[in-house]
Amino acid sequence: MLDLRQDLASLWQAATRVTPRSGGRVLMFMSASEGEGTSSVAASFALMAAARAARMTWLIDLDLRGNPLYTAFSKGVLGGIGRPGHALDASLGVEQVYSVPGSENVPAMSKLLTAHQIDGLRLLVTRFRNERLSPGQSVRMLPAPGWWAALRRSADWAVIDAPALSRSAAGLTYAPLADGVVLVVQAEAAGADEVEDLRAAVEAAGGSVIGVVLNRLKSGRAPAGHQRPGA
Repeated sequence: MLDLRQDLASLWQAATRVTPRSGGRVLMFMSASEGEGTSSVAASFALMAAARAARMTWLIDLDLRGNPLYTAFSKGVLGGIGRPGHALDASLGVEQVYSVPGSENVPAMSKLLTAHQIDGLRLLVTRFRNERLSPGQSVRMLPAPGWWAALRRSADWAVIDAPALSRSAAGLTYAPLADGVVLVVQAEAAGADEVEDLRAAVEAAGGSVIGVVLNRLKSGRAPAGHQRPGA
């Protein structure tokens, strides 16, 4: 995961012009294929939001099984950034964004999602407690609009890192609940058809694409550029 904050100024300006439905803004980052750099862009944008917001910023990892964002912050992948603190209950006292089939009446199953504040920042990173699942138990993603409404009331920004569409359709579940979706593509590899197909999938699900970030991988760095839809 790379720190791309210095390259996201134009995206920040575009995102702040998006009018939230109510309360804080919810922005999703999503790619068509794995390896496009979505997590780097999402985490970097969340760090920018946390530095500017009066209230908390949430960085929400939809890869519930892997928790790559929490792991990256724990390992100090981003230099100069603090580590995640102790677990806070992220259930928000409302319907949850996941379910564990067969465990709907087990109270502990509603407390599997936690949030961890990054030391020194107004940034919370989510983590899913896979260790509390029994072998073979599955997890299903749910829209849970009540959870997102509660989150908007307590945060200035919620930044969603969605898995690549080629691996999971989880992002499409939440695209209609976000104020905007930013597509992330690797400039050297992605074709126009791939970007257009992803855009069409997001819009067919009810989401609104507000821009595209192009990752240009050179000399180990990934400068990001921003395009408006249709650019």
